[in-house]
Amino acid sequence: MLTKIFLADDHSMIREGLRAMLEKKTDIRIVGEAADGRTTVQMVRQTMPDIVIMDISMPEMNGIEATRRIIRNCPHTRVIALSMHSDRRLVSEIFRAGASGYVLKESALDELIDAINAAKRGCSYISADIRHNINKKLSKHPLYSELSDREREVLQLIAEGKSTKQIAACLDVSAKTVDSHRQQLMKKLTMHSIAELTKYAVREGLTSLEE
Repeated sequence: MLTKIFLADDHSMIREGLRAMLEKKTDIRIVGEAADGRTTVQMVRQTMPDIVIMDISMPEMNGIEATRRIIRNCPHTRVIALSMHSDRRLVSEIFRAGASGYVLKESALDELIDAINAAKRGCSYISADIRHNINKKLSKHPLYSELSDREREVLQLIAEGKSTKQIAACLDVSAKTVDSHRQQLMKKLTMHSIAELTKYAVREGLTSLEE
């Protein structure tokens, strides 16, 4: 299925580079581009892309506010932030605005493609370097360090409000497998409800949805 993508970045060279790379994919079509947030919001309403690749630092209207308006006006459009900044505050803000992904500009094209595929499935995606920094910080926590990589993924998706069916689709596993991971999470963290798991993930900074 063809994926329609809109490019929003105030640097023409970056837009040209992204266009050249993405158009090599036969299932991707670039339907428009803009150099500022305000124009991006207007053009997205006209072109109705599946995904917007959004720079955060743009003139007239920043990418966070532009994302907020796009999600409000075009709820079926997904936004992936593309930024040179790995500051956790910016990551949190863009996800609060409704973004589905956050990829660093220094990352390889493969990461952007992974983020696009995740957004198409209704899942979130955070650049590997940012995830590494979060995991490095949390690895000192005695309980968190006992979790497997897959259990950490499930914990984050639970905190983002995903259902068992949605988590299974995101991770390409069965619902039964997700249930098993959730039971292991509760056992290892000595918790007894989804609410407790969510509070733990937010408090420890595992999810970008909250500070």
